[in-house]
Amino acid sequence: MFEALVAVAAFAGGVVASLAGFGVGSIITPLLAARYGMKLAVVMVAIPHIIGTGVRFWFLRKSLDRRVLLSFGITSAIGGLAGALLHAWIGGRVLAYILAALLIFAGITGLLNINLKFGRKGAWIAGALSGLLGGLVGNQGGIRAGAMLGFDVPKEAFVATSTAVALFIDGMRVPVYLYTDGRELLRVWPLVAVATVGVVAGTFAGRLVLGRISEEMFKRVVSGLILVLGVSMLFV
Repeated sequence: MFEALVAVAAFAGGVVASLAGFGVGSIITPLLAARYGMKLAVVMVAIPHIIGTGVRFWFLRKSLDRRVLLSFGITSAIGGLAGALLHAWIGGRVLAYILAALLIFAGITGLLNINLKFGRKGAWIAGALSGLLGGLVGNQGGIRAGAMLGFDVPKEAFVATSTAVALFIDGMRVPVYLYTDGRELLRVWPLVAVATVGVVAGTFAGRLVLGRISEEMFKRVVSGLILVLGVSMLFV
């Protein structure tokens, strides 16, 4: 039964990530954390996350906004590495509350159509923060999406660039996780495989929906998901 729940959550995460550029870790991590604890759950989700993200980026690679990627993605990757290194020593509860507050703020400003514009320095700071939180608690996607709403890019470029940034962060944090927690990960590899298949299947399904959503509706959907994610993290 638990494996079936993980498969459903992984599929839903893949669909949502195809639409919003994030969602895999946000949906699966709390479920796995209920059984295995937050520390191991973050490591488990990292594998289906990087594979699903790679598939999603392949579909949308031609829509990549290189300007945003270079100003936002590089510091995100550095932050992701720092967060992954700190993950082995720092608990995630207080950090989860901080992340929840940031997500709620980003979601509300998006729904109210309050445009936050980032200059070069602002993009660097937002990228580093999203990467750091991702390495620590495995849920960088929401704050990354909230920050990227300030760049005002088309929906395909938004998802493609957000996905590329996620790949940067995963490329930094996954090797660290494998080194520090690889033995524990081998113990639960069948469940990780189930989650990976679900995420990939959801990615294919979500790709069919993205093209049917208008730009205005897209921003509303992303902002709403960010807000829901922030509120939900207060109770996990």
